[in-house]
Amino acid sequence: MPETLKETTADKPEAVAAPAAAAPVGKPRSLWSDAWHDLRRSPLFVVSAVLIVFLLTMAVFPGLFTGADPRYADLAHHYLQKPKWGNLFQEDWFGYDIQGRSIYARVVYGARASIMVAVVVTALVTVLGTVVGMLAGYFGGWIDTILSRVTDIFFGVPFILGAMVVLTSFEERHIWVVILALAFLGWTSIARVARGSVLTIKQADYVMAAKALGASTTRILLRHILPNAIAPVIVVATIALGGYISAEATLSFLGIGLAEPTVSWGVDISSGQEQLRNAAFVLIIPSVMVSITVLAFIMLGDAVRNALDPKLR
Repeated sequence: MPETLKETTADKPEAVAAPAAAAPVGKPRSLWSDAWHDLRRSPLFVVSAVLIVFLLTMAVFPGLFTGADPRYADLAHHYLQKPKWGNLFQEDWFGYDIQGRSIYARVVYGARASIMVAVVVTALVTVLGTVVGMLAGYFGGWIDTILSRVTDIFFGVPFILGAMVVLTSFEERHIWVVILALAFLGWTSIARVARGSVLTIKQADYVMAAKALGASTTRILLRHILPNAIAPVIVVATIALGGYISAEATLSFLGIGLAEPTVSWGVDISSGQEQLRNAAFVLIIPSVMVSITVLAFIMLGDAVRNALDPKLR
């Protein structure tokens, strides 16, 4: 055999097949990064997010959408004037109400009060309900018994009926009175969800390890339990936010919530019921805005739930 054919792998070290390089291992994604990855690809989330951003912009910067004064009344020229659908974003686009005020202007400015009530109430009930649920679920024993029974008492009170009773005790029902009344009665659902989540998480290995290492109760609650128990709370709070918008509108419609001169969708629905037969648009237009807003937050809550719940992946 010729010498050129007798070359061995010892003569050519480079001929030895190099072991395959290990595939690079990326940084593991957290629950929140996985959720955001799914949310960006969810049509439900995209549609609801666009609607909510639009509504929040309208609530914070109403001057971008109309220059009309929502409280300016002109009975001589604008009494129940019908909508002019061709005049987009103009003062007479949605017509005028019984006092000659621009319905379009009141729809734009009414978003601020209605959405503000819902957002602040949601923030308050989320904080209060999460604290109560975490304390009850983590400590157990007599603390859990007392907090759970208090939660059951509040949960047994019909929400709208209880709010009516609370609000009728005030002579002036401005926006903060309505917010506190709804928050006073609305924290129970989140407290139950937080308690159930904490009961499951406190048995986890990382919580046991933190206890064994001597971590304080506050550190365990804030650094280990809260970040892992907050996901279902966020889902419930997002869906509940739309419910608080409808609750404010219902109470205002009944004459117990916000009242003039506050501009809100609920106030306009209440004043429009008197003209339902001959000028239904006065009632229908703010009602449609309430429905769209509630639907947007419910859709957002459903999208967040689908992204955060591993069982739905």
